[in-house]
Amino acid sequence: MNRELKKLKKEVQKHYKQNDPAHDFSHIERVAKSAENIGRREGADLNIVIPAALLHDIKKPVRKALPIANRILRKLKYDKKQASKILHAIEAHSFSHAKKPKSLEAKVLQDSDRLDALGAIGVARTFTVGGGKNRALYNAQDTFCARRSPDDLNYTVDHFYRKLLTLKSGLHTKTAKKIAGKRHKFLLEFLKQLRNEISQ
Repeated sequence: MNRELKKLKKEVQKHYKQNDPAHDFSHIERVAKSAENIGRREGADLNIVIPAALLHDIKKPVRKALPIANRILRKLKYDKKQASKILHAIEAHSFSHAKKPKSLEAKVLQDSDRLDALGAIGVARTFTVGGGKNRALYNAQDTFCARRSPDDLNYTVDHFYRKLLTLKSGLHTKTAKKIAGKRHKFLLEFLKQLRNEISQ
């Protein structure tokens, strides 16, 4: 990591201390590492991808993150063109914001963030958030959303159907799609095991 990125990492790290455990600095480090890996393989500009990854969850929701990220970029003297590209990637990464990424760098960040919602780490993060919000583990009458729409505001397992199982099909890069295949399969295996345990 070059000197500029080290300064940025040091500057932003303190902002994540108040984040929930599913969006703490370990999440940022995983996404940044993934974004660097995918960006390198896909030919993206890492000078956009990595800063965007470090800043992408500095505040929730994303509309509150953008002005904070912009202030930090100005403080560290990123030029306007570079900062604009970084901010677009941050804005477009959000699942709930539903903004289409217009650049390869934005696609790489969005893919990297969504990969962190899949696989074992995705399961762990999902139940961390659910527990933090005091949600029930599942709906005992229809655990796997066979006869109802997913309600992940009340049931943690519903988040698999509301979001997690949809992520693989929306990824942009070949590298991310390849990684996502195994992680998506793990989600299905987890739900299968959960069904077996509940039915015993």
